[in-house]
Amino acid sequence: MTSPGDASLPWAAPAQRAVTGWRLALRARNRSRGGSAGAPESLVAGPDRGLDRDPDRRPRPRAMGRTARRETRRRAPWALWVPGAVAALFLLLPLVGLLVRAPWSGLPDLITKHSVREALLLSLETATAATALSLVFGIPLAWLLARTRFPGRSLLRALVTLPLVLPPVVGGVALLLALGRRGIVGQRLDDWFGITLPFTTAGVVIAQTFVAMPFLVVSVEGALNSADRRFEDAAATLGAGPWTTFRRVTVPLVAPAVAAGAALCWARALGEFGATITFAGNFPGTTTTMPLAVYLALETDTDAAIALSLVLLAVCVAVLVALRARWFPGARRLLRGRASRPTPVAVGPEGGLG
Repeated sequence: MTSPGDASLPWAAPAQRAVTGWRLALRARNRSRGGSAGAPESLVAGPDRGLDRDPDRRPRPRAMGRTARRETRRRAPWALWVPGAVAALFLLLPLVGLLVRAPWSGLPDLITKHSVREALLLSLETATAATALSLVFGIPLAWLLARTRFPGRSLLRALVTLPLVLPPVVGGVALLLALGRRGIVGQRLDDWFGITLPFTTAGVVIAQTFVAMPFLVVSVEGALNSADRRFEDAAATLGAGPWTTFRRVTVPLVAPAVAAGAALCWARALGEFGATITFAGNFPGTTTTMPLAVYLALETDTDAAIALSLVLLAVCVAVLVALRARWFPGARRLLRGRASRPTPVAVGPEGGLG
């Protein structure tokens, strides 16, 4: 049998002769450099690996992880460090002042006061109700803005996001003109059904929903725009109807963004002040939420105002912690414009969705 080192191989195919020539040339080069007679497997050239490269000429790996971050910090210019530090101090100093001036010794007694507990419970109830309304009506609105085409869609999107930049007091005035007793719709509700929304607990929920729902709509719409629509198309080809596809495929795809948007919506509703006091007034036990209680306590009892502010601060911090990537990893990807992890479509025995 002819050895692989034989230079004359009349029976070998052209590709085999080329591979044998590469190996012989590699061995000859290793011998001339004082290397071993046989090259290691990682350096053997072949049709799939190409010619061997000199290990000394290989590019050095890039710095990764903490080393790269340290180099980036060292390269940051002072022109960015100085204004960045000033901005951080500007944002943190009020919070530090709140913590320093807090009456920690009497904090339990202040929080357990009847007026404080009443305002806290009312705020939690109304914020939760406003979030529920935002979920029921905001998710379909976000789907319409993201997946349908109709005249005036861009204008509707701009109007939906308008409460994000509209002053809350202006929003309260607009609600009064629309849903008040003499408003466009409120007058009909009062005459036909005897329903009065202003200066009631329901009015608080309406005001909070008005200012908080855009947060949910923007979050879910961005997730729908970046989600992969092939899964919905696959569900349709398997016999699923539009409602089944939305319920079994679309909602699981954007569930992390829905959770993040709901958390932001709840936090925004909990801290609403301007629209609430304008549209619902300030009646203890009925419309006095925690922001209104802080405003009133600041004039009579500063310690109680600080205690209520600390409660609101703790709630906001809890929401931010809940929005961390470790809790909602898909939400961060969706908000950055990436598609979430695909959800498999369950197929039933008849070929449709199970």
